[in-house]
Amino acid sequence: MEDDAPVIYGLEFQGRAVAAHAGETDKIIFLVGTQSLKHDNQLHVLEFDDENNYIEKQVFSHLAGEINHISTSYADKELFATCHSAVVENRVQSGATIWRVPSNGHPSMALDLGGSGSQLASGSLPELDRVAELNGHDGVVKATQWHPGANASRVVSVDHKNLRLWDLNASKGLAKQVSIATLDARPTFSSVRWNPHFNCAQVGTAVDTSVQGWDLRSMKPAFTIENAHSQLVRDLDFNPNRQYYMATCGDDCLVKFWDQRKTDAPLKICQSHSHWVWSVRFNPFHDQLVTSSSSDSRVILHGVPSLSSEPISCGDDDDDGEDAEKREQKPLADGELNRYEEHEDSVYAAEWSAADPWVFASLSYDGRLVINRVPRNTKYQILL
Repeated sequence: MEDDAPVIYGLEFQGRAVAAHAGETDKIIFLVGTQSLKHDNQLHVLEFDDENNYIEKQVFSHLAGEINHISTSYADKELFATCHSAVVENRVQSGATIWRVPSNGHPSMALDLGGSGSQLASGSLPELDRVAELNGHDGVVKATQWHPGANASRVVSVDHKNLRLWDLNASKGLAKQVSIATLDARPTFSSVRWNPHFNCAQVGTAVDTSVQGWDLRSMKPAFTIENAHSQLVRDLDFNPNRQYYMATCGDDCLVKFWDQRKTDAPLKICQSHSHWVWSVRFNPFHDQLVTSSSSDSRVILHGVPSLSSEPISCGDDDDDGEDAEKREQKPLADGELNRYEEHEDSVYAAEWSAADPWVFASLSYDGRLVINRVPRNTKYQILL
């Protein structure tokens, strides 16, 4: 049986920010933001029906400016944050805002995509409900992350030099800075990810060519990977099922896997890309699967069963009652599992669905969002 064709959705403007709806585990929902200097920017809320191959969309005006990053709350389905920038009086102003999708917002519009793109007709759009501003940042706000558990009030953010922990009171529209860690030397932050282990008391940050972990209780360093990459570290992610294990990517075209307890050398290096690697993500359900996206216009699906929480099956001694398809499956092996080449521009982000373990979305700078699936053969290797 052939694999399902990718589903392509076109934004009106350029874009580089996409996030899975972390709090929605029943529906496949992605949030996508635009980047335009001349026009009002937009936030697209896309619900993908995997069975019928269509998208229902809600589009909102994002008047705060270009959307550089999006993160969603795990505990509250309506809350999300954007990092944004706008030119005001010939100066770039950057900020981070907590938003709520209006419950009575724009009516959904079903789009039968079937592999073709779609553009939104121009016209007035509903606005998002502004909940709170994360004020006081120094320079460009790079990213925000929500507490990965049931605590919807905790958010972290990074700008050039500062890691900040916030306490959010959404009902009152207030965000209070609880603590801060500041870099002393020349390097700057480029990204942040919340560690789901250790009672969610750690975050990891990309700092120039290194990776720095932080204990949020003291805002002191928890671990350090010096010179994790030979050039700038663009992104990082934690294995959701196996503590201490994480992945990084950078401008040296590499994806690397690490054990926080032994940082002198990576556990594994993947060399599938030919240009800067902008994102790396573990599958939230099956940590054998990892995606990476790059300026080479490709998204790569990596297999890392040797570093996963699942034991590697030898693939022998099947019971007589097993069906032929299962007997023919070989164990999943480390390496490049699939290469997705539907993009024609730099792919800045690729995110797994929080509801379906086999679906992910990627976004290239030209505004093309592609929803792809894990190949059936790979899926069967994991499940059977």
